[in-house]
Amino acid sequence: QVPLVESGGGTVQAGDSLRLSCTASRSRFTFSRLGIGWFRQTPGKDREFVAGIGRGVRNTDYADSVEGRFTISRDDAQKTVYLQMNSLKPEDTAVYFCAADTSLILRARPRTDSVAYEYWGQGTHVTVSS
Repeated sequence: QVPLVESGGGTVQAGDSLRLSCTASRSRFTFSRLGIGWFRQTPGKDREFVAGIGRGVRNTDYADSVEGRFTISRDDAQKTVYLQMNSLKPEDTAVYFCAADTSLILRARPRTDSVAYEYWGQGTHVTVSS
């Protein structure tokens, strides 16, 4: 089991920043062995990949829509992954979920397909007004 808890969402203006956190303090898996992804979803749309971070050498991957604005990082000692979101746009408005991939091998790039992730948090709302 990998209980995940997201935090840091809120309502901001376009151009502002937010930092989301994803914590797995009660995970039965060794946190450093997990690939972690951030996804987002808006009503009526499929969940889409935003950013991911792998194991070991900290491979990261980003959706084209957030590349250069969002940064994903991890602190394995705190069992937490962060998503720093800068220059937010109204189209970033969504519920953001973090998810854990227990099968990602060392040094592999994080996976972008949601089906690769076995455990999900409850989500945190991000609203960006224009």
